[in-house]
Amino acid sequence: MSKNHVSDINIRVELDENKVPERLMWTAKDGGVDKAASKAMLLSIWDHKVQETLRIDLWTKDMPVDEMKKFFHQTLVAMADTFERATEDEKMAATMRDFCEYFAEKMDLLDK
Repeated sequence: MSKNHVSDINIRVELDENKVPERLMWTAKDGGVDKAASKAMLLSIWDHKVQETLRIDLWTKDMPVDEMKKFFHQTLVAMADTFERATEDEKMAATMRDFCEYFAEKMDLLDK
């Protein structure tokens, strides 16, 4: 019987006295990441028993708004790509990408 490989992803959140995130760091040794700093994270976990998404959304108090807008746009684009790979629903993925383009336009994220 072969032993399964276990891969850990760790997230460290340093909080100020009011429990507001000051620093986010993550480690994924299998991915070559060791204590990498970040300013924001969105984590979604599917609870199949109750059929709902559990979420952790964190950002540091020094996360600039312009970077948050880019972060959300890139996350939405990635979600459209993941949705297409997971469901093979090209039509809905294209609709999601249309929204991403609209979002980028409204947030003034498009290259001039």
